[in-house]
Amino acid sequence: MPDLPPAVRCRTAFISDIHLGTRGCQAELLLEFIRELECETLYLVGDIVDGWKLRSGWFWPQAHNDVVQKILRLARKGVRVVYVPGNHDEVVRDFCGVHFGGVVVARDAIHEAADGRRYLVTHGDEFDNVVQNAKWLALLGDWSYRALLALNTHFNRARKLLGLSYWSLSAFLKHRVKDAVAFIDQYETAMADEARRRGVAGVICGHIHKAEMREMGAVLYLNDGDWVESCTAIVEGFDGAFRIVHWLDERKRLAAPRVPIAA
Repeated sequence: MPDLPPAVRCRTAFISDIHLGTRGCQAELLLEFIRELECETLYLVGDIVDGWKLRSGWFWPQAHNDVVQKILRLARKGVRVVYVPGNHDEVVRDFCGVHFGGVVVARDAIHEAADGRRYLVTHGDEFDNVVQNAKWLALLGDWSYRALLALNTHFNRARKLLGLSYWSLSAFLKHRVKDAVAFIDQYETAMADEARRRGVAGVICGHIHKAEMREMGAVLYLNDGDWVESCTAIVEGFDGAFRIVHWLDERKRLAAPRVPIAA
């Protein structure tokens, strides 16, 4: 039977905030995305494995292991894989410059797009004052966030029984609470300022679990979101243009018939 073409063909893909090792991780949906992905370079933009959670209790189902194996398989097949650690997997920062099974670890990276423009790639936690100056408060916030995600899981089970689609209660609250909105604005401004300081065309980051792509003055701010709530990625086309992939929407499109690749 002829193979189906990949749904997401791109020059470069950026994913972050997978949080393997937590119950909120949408590993099955990420596996779907990776199976439909064809790219030359894959950036892992931090918080891939949640070391904070794993220190307090082990949770590692088969799907989480499958994600790791799938990424390593991409590297073996010739995809350039760059791992830029975040705060939840900060221990990996001790191995910057080291290659693991074809995956190179870097503190941050400068990505040159197909059109020659250069972009800073960084997780972004170093521009979060709470993480840098009050880690106990960040840990408390993380615990509260995971509790809200657990509530969100039960909430969506009830919606499914009623025949309703997935809806993120936690994302809704995060984007409506005044202090959370103010924090996101401050974070985005700080990231754009760092891009200007580095003399690059834009910044590609994660950390705050909110996919976004917008011009901030002369700088392009790109956030690839997460694989806990929104299931999003940033992809660069072969012309150097970027777009956000919302996987929950994309998989609906894939339900339509596709023309098989000729043998």
